[in-house]
Order: sequence, then C-alpha cells, then structure tokens
Amino acid sequence: MNKYLLSSLCLLTLNNSAHADSNALALPTSSISAPAIDSDSHNVSLNTPTTAGSRLNLTAMQTPASVESLDGEQVRARGDRSVQDAVSRSTGISRTGTPGDGGTSLQARGFTGQSSVMQLYDGNRLYTGMGTVTFPVDTWSVERIDVLRGPASVLYGEGATGAVVNVIPKKPFDGEIENHLRVGYGSYDSQQQAFDSGGSLTDTLSYRLNLNRLRSNGWVDRGDSSSDFVSTALRWQASDDLSFTLAHDYGDQNPMNYFGTPLINGHLQDSLRDKNYNVSNNKQHYNDQWTRLSSDWQIADNVSASNELYYLKAQRRWQNAENYNFNTGTQQLSRSGYFGIGHQQEQVGDRQTVTFKHTLFGLDSQTVTGVDYNRIRFQLDSNSPFNDVLAGGQALDLYHPQSGRFESADPYRGQFQSTTRQMSAFAENRTQLSERWSLVTGVRRDYVQVDRTDLVKDSQSDKTLTGNNWKAGLVFAVTPDTSLYGQYATSTDGVGGLISLSPSQQQYGLSTARQTEIGLKQLFWDQRGEFTLAAYRIVKKKLLTDDPSNPTLMQQVGQQSSNGLEASLDLQLPHAWQLQANAAIVKARYDNFSQVVNGQSVSYNGNRPVDVPRRTANVWLSKAINDDLKAGAGVRYVDARFADMANRNELPGYTVVDATLSWKALRNTTLGLQVNNLFDRQYAQSQYNEGQQWILGEPRSFFVTADYTF
Repeated sequence: MNKYLLSSLCLLTLNNSAHADSNALALPTSSISAPAIDSDSHNVSLNTPTTAGSRLNLTAMQTPASVESLDGEQVRARGDRSVQDAVSRSTGISRTGTPGDGGTSLQARGFTGQSSVMQLYDGNRLYTGMGTVTFPVDTWSVERIDVLRGPASVLYGEGATGAVVNVIPKKPFDGEIENHLRVGYGSYDSQQQAFDSGGSLTDTLSYRLNLNRLRSNGWVDRGDSSSDFVSTALRWQASDDLSFTLAHDYGDQNPMNYFGTPLINGHLQDSLRDKNYNVSNNKQHYNDQWTRLSSDWQIADNVSASNELYYLKAQRRWQNAENYNFNTGTQQLSRSGYFGIGHQQEQVGDRQTVTFKHTLFGLDSQTVTGVDYNRIRFQLDSNSPFNDVLAGGQALDLYHPQSGRFESADPYRGQFQSTTRQMSAFAENRTQLSERWSLVTGVRRDYVQVDRTDLVKDSQSDKTLTGNNWKAGLVFAVTPDTSLYGQYATSTDGVGGLISLSPSQQQYGLSTARQTEIGLKQLFWDQRGEFTLAAYRIVKKKLLTDDPSNPTLMQQVGQQSSNGLEASLDLQLPHAWQLQANAAIVKARYDNFSQVVNGQSVSYNGNRPVDVPRRTANVWLSKAINDDLKAGAGVRYVDARFADMANRNELPGYTVVDATLSWKALRNTTLGLQVNNLFDRQYAQSQYNEGQQWILGEPRSFFVTADYTF
C-alpha cells in the first residue's frame, strides 16, 4: 500500500473514530508552516520569530523581553514527555504541579500557579477554572514551544505575571506526503504507539495528522496511567493571498493517581517510595477538545488580517482520598480528604487582528490592532463540604496500606454554574527610531462580566472586572548580532480563576503587577553561539491579606515582589558537540501579607513564597559521534523550596541527570534509548497537603523507541 493511500485511510479512520464534539470550531493563530517530518534542522535561534513575545512576528533579537523557543524534535529527543518537563529545562522555570491542578502548574520569576503562569495552545487560551489546566496531553504533536518570561497581560489578558508558555502544534506543509511511525517500550511496562503524517493532498490542500497512544503500569503501586491524543489540521490555500485552516485536537487522559508520599516524623522514608495510599476506586480523568478555524488574508502589500474562531471543551473528574497524615504522638498514618470533584467547561471565542506596515512621523513602523471575545460556561460538581465518614481519618498500615473504597458523608452534586463574558481591545507597535534604535509599545483593555449561580443555595451573584495594561521597550542594536534592551510592562491577575470566583472573591478587583527589565542578547562566533542575560524586578500589589485588626475580614492591600538574574548559552562546538545551558537566581518575598492561624493574624512579611526556588540551572550536552550515532546528557538543578507560607517546611533541592542515545540503523529507521534519572535520585518534584506529602520524581527508568519514516 503506498503512503498516499495509507495517509488518506488514517485520516478517514480518524474522522470516523475520534469521538470529538461535532460542535467545536476553532482556528490556529500562527501562520508558521511546519517543516518536513524528517527534517534534521532545528534552527531555533535568536533570529527565529516568536509567538509568545509579540503579535508582530518579531524575532527574539528584536523583542525587548526575555523570550525562548524550544524545538519540538529536540524536546522529544531528550525524552521530555510533557510540556512541563520540556519547559522546566528552560531558563528559570520549575515544576510545581499536583494532581489537583492537572499536574501542569509552573513557577516563573517567583510567581506560581495557573493564575500567574499562563499556558496557551496555538496562541489560544482556555480560561482556568479552579486553578486547573489539563491540555495539551504530551509532546508528540509539538512543533515548538515559545516562552515569554515576565508580565504579558498586554498580549493575553489577566493571569500572566510570571510567564507565558505557548505550545505550537505541528502544521500542515506543502510537498510530498511524509509519514513517521513510532513504537516504544520501557520501564513499568510503558508503551507508545504514535503516527505523524503530513503533506499536500492537492495543489491547494495540505494536511497534518498526529496520533499518540501511551500506556504505563506506573512506578507506584496501582499506578496505571493512559492517554490518547489526536491532532488534525487541514489547510486550504484559497488564493495566493488567502488561506483557511481547520484544526481539531482531542485528548483523553487517566493519569497515575498518586497524591504523594507522606513524611514520617517530618522525614521521607526511602522504603515508602513506591507506596500508593489512595483508594481502589479512585478516579482522575481528563477529556479536552480544541477546535479552531483560522483565516489569514494579505489584503494589500502593507495590510494583513487574521481571524481565530474557536470552541474549547474540557471535562474533568476526580474521586480520591488525598490527604495522608502521620501522627507523631500515636505513630500512626491516617487517610482523609475524600474529595469527589467534577468540572464541565465550554468556551467559544473569536479574535480578529489587523496588521499595518506604515510610517509614523516619517519612521518605518508596524502596528497590529485587534479585539477578542470569549464566552465561558463552567460548572463545578463536588461532595462539598467534604465530610469524611470517619471523622478522624482511616488508620493505615504504613508499609502495606489497604486500598479501601471511596466513601463520603456528603452527596456528590452540583455546586455552582458560571457564565463569563470577556471582551478586550489591544494594539502593539514597533517603530524604527533610527538605524540602531527601535521602540516596541503595547496597550490592552479587558472587560470581564462573571455571572454565578449557587446551585445549593439557589442564589446568584455577579462581578464586573476591568483591566488596563501597557508596555514600552527600547532595543539598541549595538551590532547586527548584539542588542541591548530595556522594558517596562504591567499585568493583572485575578484573586482566583475568573470563571470560578467565589462570592467572597467577587468583592475584590484584580491584582496588579509591574516589571522593569534590562537585558543583553548576542550572537557570536560566526553565529555558532548565542548568549542572553536579563535582570528584572517585579512588584505585585492588591493581594488578598487578612486584616490584622479584625481576623474575620480580608483586605486587598498585600504585596509580593521578586528580583532576579537570568542567563543562557547555546554553543555549536567543534567536532559535532553542542552545549546548551542556563541559570537563574531569584529573590522573591512577601512584602505585605498575613493570614489567620488559629484565630490569630500572622504576618509572613519577608518570607519566600511557596514553591519558589532561589536558584535553578540546566545543562544539556550532545555529540554526533558519527553520521548515524548521536548521544546526549542533561543535568537539571532546582534549589530548595518552602512548602508553606511560614517557611517552616522545606523541600530539599535536587539534581537529576538524564541521558539519550540514537542510532540510525537503516536509511528510514532510527532506534533510540532514553534514560531518565540516570543515578536514581530520590527527590521531591512538588508537594501536597501543605508539605506533608512529597510528590516524588520518577525513579531511574528507560524507554526504547523505534522510528520509521516513509
């Protein structure tokens, strides 16, 4: 069977079998065209246009901010299975995810969580409900990941003080159809079957199809997991100046249902590493669908327009016993926190942008203007108020925990529904002030209306929020390969996820932040090397803090700040060696923040925020031994972090080494070996239950892949 027929059959099978919602329509934002499937060139550099840092298609060198791009092929070659694994190898970003937030939460520049580190897919944002994001599923369909560190509300609205991560999926491309098949097997009976196909169907039609199926028994008891991901895109080049792309992505996940390893007398016991204290009928299931329809129109030589229409849907379900506490007095472990939770979310949105190339006071200039609109419907179901059948918790054998069953004293029922309408207008401009100086500015105004219905009390509440943000940055081209920049930018964050604000949270406005940043970017050694350096200060105000004079009240006067330095280096060395390294230092603190503890207001002023390491660093060294054999190894370092606002419970820092090897056995066949945590370090990747449970990183594991292109 020839490859054209095989690709067509796979596409037909997908359309018939993937149970995606037929209502969903959406559009990709980026007009980047993916390279051929078997391309070996990964030329992501300071001269690559980025999607996260600007809507003007600027390169990193032209952008007065810290931007970074990760190539998808490189991400997969390093064995990074999730976007968060990949992004935490970039400068200054660390993982903080737990099962409660979908395992996707990140930390950047001293700010953590979905409300401060925004994650986009193809430039589109799913508004966060109850602090949870569960998409994308894996890295198989990733073309590139663009990262903007620092405030980005001017571009994307509230919720982007620490960073923005934009995952760009593989795109349709013109040319002969190419196919890529992968099978993989590894530790814990981990398995992968994946397929990637793309190319031209006719002179005007091209497509991309990606399928990925993952299964594993997991490294803890009863740690089975599975995920299925489907990504499709069809592009129609209606004319030389007009194209349309219809894309649909579908993900279904059952993650490893592990809520961490409990500390015993305040310490981690090695012998508990593989224990799972959850119930036998646990649930953790995520289903996401993203449908997008985009159009790109070159109206005239100096005017272009794009439109994004999208329908996003997420359904999530948890049913677990989540808290495991060791009583130092009785020397017994108890299990409590029987939480049943469900999310149902639908989002319909449209974004229209128009880009002009023009002159401003006789200077070359480029401006993009746009509006966007979203309507989000969200419903939370749960067994709130979460009373356990056994008030004191269920006693467990520490080394042979009985699985038991999920039992709650409260019924599982609808808690609230919300309808959120968001509208914004934005503009961004770049003006070439002189041969060396350029000015990049941006403004945005957001309007949000949240209507909430309490399904238990049969009551209603509403809130209107507005946000105004702006940025201004100067770039000085010292030479064509060296630039200095400075930027001032503002951002806004909600006191909680906007679509799930409680009635008490609706009393308050948005938190505000501002950042000042200066930096250097340089290409050197005949562009075989890249170097970046950045220094910044961020101040975030209007945090909710308890009123010291009345612990029953809260006031929006809190403040948090961070100062930091970041550096990165990329070198193409002689004899086919390649080195990539980065490091970051951040000093983050609560400037004005307090909470009520045991009826008393306690100040946390001067304390470091939860889950923020002072230092992070990454190194990856690779070598092409010959034309067919390549090897690589990487080191990931994360400094100690605090698990509580009082800074009493500390997660120790960790250093983890990974290694890879690939061999092109035949012209179209490549065999690969990935070894994660090479020295089998036991470390806490994140924490749960106020630091009483450590979510451990995976032990040493291997994964073998066979890739065949045709």
